[in-house]
Amino acid sequence: MLAGILLTVRLSAEETVLEKVEKDKSQEPPQVALTFDDGPHSVYTPILLDGLKERGIKATFFLMGKNIQGKEDIVKRMAEEGHLIGNHTYSHVQLSRLPMEKAREEVEKTNEEIYEITGEYPVYLRPPYGDWKKDMEKSLEMLPIFWDIDPLDWGRGDTAGIVSSIEGKIEDGSIILLHDCYDSSVKAALQVADDLTKAGYELVTADKLIVD
Repeated sequence: MLAGILLTVRLSAEETVLEKVEKDKSQEPPQVALTFDDGPHSVYTPILLDGLKERGIKATFFLMGKNIQGKEDIVKRMAEEGHLIGNHTYSHVQLSRLPMEKAREEVEKTNEEIYEITGEYPVYLRPPYGDWKKDMEKSLEMLPIFWDIDPLDWGRGDTAGIVSSIEGKIEDGSIILLHDCYDSSVKAALQVADDLTKAGYELVTADKLIVD
């Protein structure tokens, strides 16, 4: 990861404000990734895509196969606008608790759904609940992408609280876990994107932050 990055965050009773990023001018800007699970959603995902397009930001979407039907145009738009599309299983199952044959079925079914729309098979998988056995990537032929910041947005509706939970922990290389099926989460994601951009961060797709 890049060295010499200092993010100073000041917390007040009302909001979290990113103050500054001090970095060596010879270094590349610090990078973070916004990632979204459980979509696509017919209402909130398009709103999020509009906001990301307006800001020129690419994000990562881990799709649930069962949520794709009827929303193919949204998935197609994700691909056309340069976002990274990954797999979140077909029905949000804990992979390690399934026989490997069933686990593969959950993954492959979603891969086929995405391929039929985009013409490309996903390479990356976000295992539900972060549930992953050692060497499972060999059996599923997918690379897992986890996260280091989880504001638990699915269980709360306070946009300001979600933003504060993220910005209080952010650092170079952070992968942020959000969900594109809640209004508060979408608003929080776009606020975080604005704050981090102003603070000198570059928002990238999650594959850019994986260390070989």
